Amino acid sequence: MLTYQAKLLQQAATRGRHKRTARDRTLSLTRLQWQVQAGFLALLMIIVLAGQAMAADVRPFFGRYQGSLVVPNPDGSTEQRDATVRIGPLASSDDGFYVQWTTTSLKKDGRRKTKSYNVEFQPTERADIFAAAMKRNVFGHTVQLDPMKGEPYVWGRIIGDTLTVFSMFIGPNGDYEMQQYDRTLAEGGLDLVYSSHRNGFPRKELKTFLERQ
Repeated sequence: MLTYQAKLLQQAATRGRHKRTARDRTLSLTRLQWQVQAGFLALLMIIVLAGQAMAADVRPFFGRYQGSLVVPNPDGSTEQRDATVRIGPLASSDDGFYVQWTTTSLKKDGRRKTKSYNVEFQPTERADIFAAAMKRNVFGHTVQLDPMKGEPYVWGRIIGDTLTVFSMFIGPNGDYEMQQYDRTLAEGGLDLVYSSHRNGFPRKELKTFLERQ
């Protein structure tokens, strides 16, 4: 039969084992939490680095291209237009670029009509999608135009070897028109496909080859 002192020693030892067990459980839980957090941070870094690795490289498109295309008129006649495209880096940005395109048409009366557009693009948080800036605000920063004022809303995208520029217009009656310029890298230049849709219905599609100059 245990003496009173022996019982006290046995109870103290039991309490000590319980405390060590609780402490060990707490330490194990803490280590598990740190491991989960470390694993989550590592996964997040992998996702970020993978997104950066998959970001589109616009540099292969840089250059000057020239060609011509035949445009049908509403009356059934056709009109030939000369087209020039320039794509290059922005001097004010390390990762931005510009697209400038000019078309010149010869009218029946001998007049030459030229239209020229220049759009600057900046990368966004979404891979391979670029925001366009076509005017400067009061602070001197380039910003998007306002489609609610009849101005075009423009953005760009790169998928594989194709640089696409989208332009959306909203008419006075609320109708919308989408214009799409697909410029695909090809041997010696760019394959250009232009298409337009109004309220979701196709209106026009033009194709031509632009030779690198």
